[in-house]
Amino acid sequence: MYLTQGLRRSVQQTPGSIASVYKGRRRTFAELGDRVARIGGMLRALGLQAGDRVGMLALNSDWYLEYYPGVYWAGGVVNPINTRWSMGEITYCLEDCQTRILIVDEHFTAMVRELRQKCPELKTVLYIGDGPAPDGLLDYEALLARAQPVEDALRGGEDLAGIFYTGGTTGIPKGVMLPHRGIYTNSIIAVAEGVLSYGSIGMHVAPMFHLADGYVMNAMFACGCTHVITPRFDPVAVFEIIQNEGVTTGLLVPTMIQMVVDHPDIGRYRLDHLRNVLYGAAPLSEGILDRAMKAFPQAGFTQMYGMTELSPTCTILKPDGHRGAARAKGRHRSAGQATIGCEVKIVDSMGNELPRGEVGEVAARGPGVMLGYWNKPGETAAALRDGWMFTGDGGRMDEDGYVYIVDRIKDMIITGGENVYSVEVERVISTHPAVAACAVIGIPDEQWGETVMAVIVKRAGAEPGEEEIVDHCKAHIAGYKCPRRVRFVDALPLSGAGKILKSQLRDPYWQGRERKVV
Repeated sequence: MYLTQGLRRSVQQTPGSIASVYKGRRRTFAELGDRVARIGGMLRALGLQAGDRVGMLALNSDWYLEYYPGVYWAGGVVNPINTRWSMGEITYCLEDCQTRILIVDEHFTAMVRELRQKCPELKTVLYIGDGPAPDGLLDYEALLARAQPVEDALRGGEDLAGIFYTGGTTGIPKGVMLPHRGIYTNSIIAVAEGVLSYGSIGMHVAPMFHLADGYVMNAMFACGCTHVITPRFDPVAVFEIIQNEGVTTGLLVPTMIQMVVDHPDIGRYRLDHLRNVLYGAAPLSEGILDRAMKAFPQAGFTQMYGMTELSPTCTILKPDGHRGAARAKGRHRSAGQATIGCEVKIVDSMGNELPRGEVGEVAARGPGVMLGYWNKPGETAAALRDGWMFTGDGGRMDEDGYVYIVDRIKDMIITGGENVYSVEVERVISTHPAVAACAVIGIPDEQWGETVMAVIVKRAGAEPGEEEIVDHCKAHIAGYKCPRRVRFVDALPLSGAGKILKSQLRDPYWQGRERKVV
């Protein structure tokens, strides 16, 4: 199991097919394969040894697409860096795993001087771009033009493929160590489950440093698909590439889906090429899902649930789970069933499996489970037990094995001794016609310990009041679950992967307090 296999197969069988489209530039699989073999030669000429880490700090591009197989081909390990991180977080993830080679684009060249000062292990910085490299940086294209292609290192199986840093929004980032076995198996499972199919034209609008996009990217490599890439997410850019490039498949995180379906210009574009909408990385509220299915009636919707530590997927909710009899049973609110090759269970605090319907922690095992956290044996031991990955997500499982995620365990609100799961409250609020997006958090309350607060982004032209939102909730859920406070904001804080940063919403209310609930 090695991650260059899909590319090698496409080079052999469909060399003239289009592999990538970026800003009008089109490359065939033969061209991409040649570049990847020469990237391997370039990196080895720069001193890369087997297992050395190569970082990437850049926006989406066709250079990012070739970065992954190029580093694998050379025998290295990828370290894709979150572009929304602070200097301190970026420095940490470079130093923590002794990254010696870094690739940057024009958006991050100003950081290089400080990164070199703070990262003594960083020996080589390459510049990617259509123009010449700035002073002090090596010109990637010039080096590539002179590089000799080399044989694929064929690292695979348990060999380390990448260190994917996660958790930087809530604490010190953790380097998730994923082997070739885990990432490759997930890509094959995605094809087997019908997430991707041969001949698909897929778009990369989610950040390519994130494994959610990497999951789709590797599945596309596995079945020889065309990659259409935009530098960063923008709703109009999404409309244009679907219309102009005939995109059939796309991964969008929930916040992106909301911005796309609520955009006033959506009706101006022909979007019926899109047949497969993939979503994951965070829960998708029912209100946004309904609007998305209405906006793309010709498309099937597929949810993937998991986490970086699982390479990254452990359950899938297929299109037929979103409609018809399955929808009538509420299955569209689930994260689906365990994928091929993966086991999932719901456990109590001691790790014992709970009866169906009871809420506990979601645990998973299978070939996608990480090797561990880089240089964090204690945290590795806490997360990995007897081959099972304990996710930190609260959930329940029904009689047919459908998993329902109720909350991150740390996001659960305890008010007056009752457990309130923010996802459930968000689902109800999202169905209000005036709500574009929302987040539910727990804030301190002298009487109840915590109380429920809703933070809401209004839809354009709507002016809902606090009482209107609360009354809407009371019509659907128990009173103790309903928000006692409602705050309207222009936008919600998002991570680089498009997840809502609830910690940033909570922190101002909990400053100076010893929080009693985790």
